[in-house]
Amino acid sequence: MNIKIKRILMSVGGVIICATSVAMSKIAALGVDPFQSMLAGLDALIPISFGNLSLILNLLLLSFSLIVDRTKIGIATFINLLFYGYIVEFVMWGLSFVLIDPNIIVRSILLVAALIIMCFGSALYMTADLGVSTYDAVAIALAYKWKIGKFQFCRIGTDLVCVILGIVFFLISGGSFMLIPTIVGVGTIITAFFMGPLIEFFNVKVARPMLKK
Repeated sequence: MNIKIKRILMSVGGVIICATSVAMSKIAALGVDPFQSMLAGLDALIPISFGNLSLILNLLLLSFSLIVDRTKIGIATFINLLFYGYIVEFVMWGLSFVLIDPNIIVRSILLVAALIIMCFGSALYMTADLGVSTYDAVAIALAYKWKIGKFQFCRIGTDLVCVILGIVFFLISGGSFMLIPTIVGVGTIITAFFMGPLIEFFNVKVARPMLKK
């Protein structure tokens, strides 16, 4: 198979897999990754569909990247931008017929499965190297274009901003303090600590060998 076609297929597959994992973690309601926590807060505040909200927010972030640093924008960026939110919405709709009022055990299993699936999808998406998500591009621009600090610290900063905004938007929408862990909780912490090593595992064991075949 042509290497370019293989990269595109890996990007598309990575986006679908990552979006599926986000839907699973949202249903688990034990905390989502920082960017999704901000989206969850906005989703509670703004009366439009999650897919449309995701598209609008990513378009705003894309505008920032196009102005500041467009070097990391590629085909995969637009695949992510156009389809990610709608895939999340569709998978959540489908799972809602299967997982009706899941208990804490089912939700915990769902969260762990979502983390593993997300890392696998991210490995495919990153190894394809056809552009990063609009959110990833922000930290990259801060680190390498504006040289504010090392990438990992810029990413921690953007993640913290997202978590704080997610909580603020959620509370403004009328959400209860008791329900904050559904968007910023144990899942958010697990994501922060374990995503990096797991993504690298799938990069080495699956994604890179797949690209070389």
